[in-house]
Amino acid sequence: MRALSIVIPTRGSSEALPEVLAALSRQLPPLDDSGVEILLALDAHADREPGGIGSAPVPLRVVHPTKPGASAARNAGWRLARSPLVLFLDDDIVAGPQLVAEHLEWHRRHPEPDVAVLGDVRWADSIEVTPFMRWLEMGIQFDYRTIEGVELDWTRFYSCNVSVKREVLERVGGFDEDRFPFGYEDLELARRLSERGLRVLYNRAAAAEHLKAETPESWRRNLRRIAIAERRFTAMYPGERPYFLELFSAVADGPVPRGRSSRLARYVSPKVPVLGPFVWKNYDLLCRKLFAAEFLAEWEAAG
Repeated sequence: MRALSIVIPTRGSSEALPEVLAALSRQLPPLDDSGVEILLALDAHADREPGGIGSAPVPLRVVHPTKPGASAARNAGWRLARSPLVLFLDDDIVAGPQLVAEHLEWHRRHPEPDVAVLGDVRWADSIEVTPFMRWLEMGIQFDYRTIEGVELDWTRFYSCNVSVKREVLERVGGFDEDRFPFGYEDLELARRLSERGLRVLYNRAAAAEHLKAETPESWRRNLRRIAIAERRFTAMYPGERPYFLELFSAVADGPVPRGRSSRLARYVSPKVPVLGPFVWKNYDLLCRKLFAAEFLAEWEAAG
């Protein structure tokens, strides 16, 4: 029996994966002989064999799911885990030196089965963070920057850096790998767990960096997946609002914002009095307008 099982789903193509594994070798205290294992769940449609395996600091097993998708990969990982505690990390999330210790400590303090611990994620210092990437932080990709307090609701169960007791995963069968293979899969799991008393606690000290640069062109590839998953999710749970549908529908018929304010987003923080909120309101409208028509078309096609 081990103290913690770290499950990392991957398609094998992440350039960040070697650094993800190397960062686990820099944990304080060191993970050597600490009862921690890593399960690298290689997608059934993996592009290539993952690199960096030789630098893994603790026992590492490569898991081969029979179905493609992040849900199937995570399920295959936690089902083979030797620990009662499972930490999910993405293959581009680079752990800070205290991440594992913080997850373990908070679960020691909160041994109740229904407690999950969410760690913090920020863009990596080594990459240039563009205004578009800042926009993604504002409730599009993640919404860490608006979190207040420690006790969160189930909608903050982000599987990029979250730990949970294995017994609650067993209780509900884990991720829904058939209906939500990739997209909304963590929220759908959390929605089911919430009906059984899930508590999500936010530990800022369990910090990690997101080692991936995003552009409007690269992020556009997510639109179809998000539309299909959200439409399916809201059909299953009619009481839940279609977040992205509402977000993009609100600007679909409006004009494209003009003027220099949106270009100033590179230089003006949202926290700057008066000017900051004005600039970022326009930039938010510009970004939503950029994707609105395509997302709404994908939503209709998903029906």
